[in-house]
Amino acid sequence: MSDHEIINFKDEYSKLFYDLNIEWLNEFFLVEDYDKKILSNPHKYIISKGGSIFFAKTGGKIIGVVALMPTHEPEVYELTKMGVKKSSRNKGIGKLLLKKCIEHATEIKLKKIIIYSNRKLENAIYLYKSFGFIEVELEKESNYQRADIKLELLLQ
Repeated sequence: MSDHEIINFKDEYSKLFYDLNIEWLNEFFLVEDYDKKILSNPHKYIISKGGSIFFAKTGGKIIGVVALMPTHEPEVYELTKMGVKKSSRNKGIGKLLLKKCIEHATEIKLKKIIIYSNRKLENAIYLYKSFGFIEVELEKESNYQRADIKLELLLQ
């Protein structure tokens, strides 16, 4: 795994943020309007609100992405828009991205990270739970139609 590095968002990576997420969303689900809104303007909806986006880079190429997006609740961020190029999956990239998010969340003293997902994404759910995320009750109204599971990780 030493060939991989995790780097911070730069505006020039906005299209990669969009493309990497659209790839996996189209593979497993329909791309929702909410996805399009966030993915089309990550600076407006994530970065300018105090969130972070991290990219996995290997051999000079961006192969994965994840975002920590502020929620309406203080010190609670949503881990969202995590995607890895299909050709780079099952190589520990998701694990590196998730580890970076948790480290960053701890550094900025967040109380909690939440994740909305779908049980169909068994590998992702397994990964989240291996890092200590636990399943909690899913609100009746969430931003994602595809969400059928909510997980959280308490940090404080």
